[in-house]
Amino acid sequence: MSKIRVRQHVNPLSKKYQIPITPPNWSEIYSKLNQPLHLDIGCAKGEFLLKMATLQPDWNFLGLEIRETLVKEANQLVAELGLKNLHYLFGNANNSLVPILESLPHQILQQVTIQFPDPWFKKRQMKRRVVKPEMVQDLAKYLAEGGWVFLQSDVEAVAREMCSRFEANSAFYRKDEDWLETNPLPIPTEREIYTISRGEAVYRAVFVKNGEWGVGF
Repeated sequence: MSKIRVRQHVNPLSKKYQIPITPPNWSEIYSKLNQPLHLDIGCAKGEFLLKMATLQPDWNFLGLEIRETLVKEANQLVAELGLKNLHYLFGNANNSLVPILESLPHQILQQVTIQFPDPWFKKRQMKRRVVKPEMVQDLAKYLAEGGWVFLQSDVEAVAREMCSRFEANSAFYRKDEDWLETNPLPIPTEREIYTISRGEAVYRAVFVKNGEWGVGF
C-alpha cells in the first residue's frame, strides 16, 4: 500500500463521528456471503486483513476504521486485486457496530480482533478508548457461540483495561489466565512486528463466547 499522510489519532467523541453508518448491501460485497466472518476493529491501513483474506479465501474479512482516507485507499486496493472476501468500512465502532452486525447473516461473526488501539494516555482522554462495556455487550450478542475476540496492545494498562471489560461480561471467558506468549493468528500486524523488533512486550489475550475454543482453527 502507498504511504499517505493521515492524522495518527482521531477523537471518536467529536461531532463528525456521532452518526452511525448505513451498512452496504453485503451480497454485493462478498461473493460468498455465508462464509464465516472475521471483524477487525480499528484496522488502520488494513494490511493485516489483506494478508489474512489472501491466505484464507474460505473466510470473509471486514475492517472497521475511523480514518476515512485509510478506508478509501484500502478498498481501492481490494478492487484492484479483485478480492471478494474483504471489505473495509469507515465508521466509529462505538456507534456503528450494531447496525453493521444487525445487517449481516445471523451467527456469521466468528472472529474479532482489536489490536493496538489508540491508548489515549491522558486521564481526560481515556473516555475515547474504543473498548467499552457497551461494545463488549454488542459483541456478546452477535458473536457466534465458540467464537472469540483477540486483544493485543503494547501498553499493559490498555491491555488490562480491555481484558477487564470482557471479564466483566458473563458471556465471555478468558482462554488463558496469563498473557499469551505468541499470536494465535497466522499474520502479525505491522505494529506487532515493530514492537517485537524493539525487544518490547506485547500483551495478548483471547476471550471466547460461551462455547468451546477453536472456531476457525
